[in-house]
Amino acid sequence: MLQLQNRYGCHNINLVSPTHFVPGIIEAVWLAADQGLELPLVYNSGGYESLETLALLDGIIDIYMPDFKYAGKELSQKYSGVKDYPEQARKALKEMDRQVGGLKIDVRGIAYRGLLVRHLILPGGLEDTKEVLKFIKEGLSPDVLVNLMDQYYPAHRAHQYRELSRRISGDEYREAYAYARQLGLRLA
Repeated sequence: MLQLQNRYGCHNINLVSPTHFVPGIIEAVWLAADQGLELPLVYNSGGYESLETLALLDGIIDIYMPDFKYAGKELSQKYSGVKDYPEQARKALKEMDRQVGGLKIDVRGIAYRGLLVRHLILPGGLEDTKEVLKFIKEGLSPDVLVNLMDQYYPAHRAHQYRELSRRISGDEYREAYAYARQLGLRLA
C-alpha cells in the first residue's frame, strides 16, 4: 500500500472482493497508517456483506463500492443461489451509507470518501433494475453515486437461462437510465 502511494502515486487502495481478508486488511492498514499511509481505502464488493464485518471496518474504509445485483429474491435465488441477497445487500448498503455518506470528490475530480453503488442491468430485468434504483433513492443518502452498467455479456453458464443468453438492448438501457434520472439519482 505504501509503494502504491509513494512510488506509483495512486489515488486510492482498491480492495477487491476483500471480505475473507478483513482481519488481515485491518492489521495491514494499521501498520501502513503508522508509516504514513494516507490514501483512501476502497472496499469493492458484491454487496453481500454481514453487518458484523462492516462494523469492523467502520472508520477504516473511506469509499464503499458495492454492487446491488438484484432487488428480488427470485432472481437472487435463480442466478446466484442465494435467497437473502436483496435483504442482506439493503442492510449492508444502509450501513455503508451510515459510515461514509454520499460520494465526495475533491477539486481534481477524484473521490476520497463516500458510497458508489454499481448495478448491472440484466436482459429482461428492467423491473428489477427499477426496484434497485428506487431503493437507492428512498433508502440511501441523496448524493450516493450510482453506476448503472450496461456491459452485461452472456458468458459462463448464461446459456442455461434463455433470458440471459443475450446482451441488454439499447432501449432497455435508455429506459433504466431515464428512470434513474426521473428519480433524481446522481449517476456516474
